Amino acid sequence: MQAAELTQREILTCSDRDSLEHVVSLMWKHDIGCLPVTSPDGRLVGMITDRDVAMAAYLQGAPLRSITVSSVMSREVVTCRERDDVQEVERAMRQRQVRRVPVIDEVGKLLGMITINDIARAAHEGKLPSADVASTLAAISRPRLVHPQAD
Repeated sequence: MQAAELTQREILTCSDRDSLEHVVSLMWKHDIGCLPVTSPDGRLVGMITDRDVAMAAYLQGAPLRSITVSSVMSREVVTCRERDDVQEVERAMRQRQVRRVPVIDEVGKLLGMITINDIARAAHEGKLPSADVASTLAAISRPRLVHPQAD
């Protein structure tokens, strides 16, 4: 199965100039935990998660309206293309421990997103091997190295 078959095309995005307050508002209203960050021409430039927002609030101690997306977003993003095999997408999810993979075109323009939820639903419908999905979810959920405590 190709990534195009699972790509969710109606997704919200934000700009790297947006405030975290704006991002949190979008996440809350739409019940999502992640937003792709795009340039004015629609190219993917990063990702921001609800965890990124929470950690920024804790570490910076500033109002969310005064913190920009660019200061906390992930710039190294695991991506795929529509023609990629879903098994390749799962492999990338396992290796990088990510739940969401943006789908981009040849010039980096965001086309949509594939999530572990999309993959699980496809497996439930018999379109993908269930064992692969379980393996992917287990790898994504594996504990990471613990960082020293912030005081």
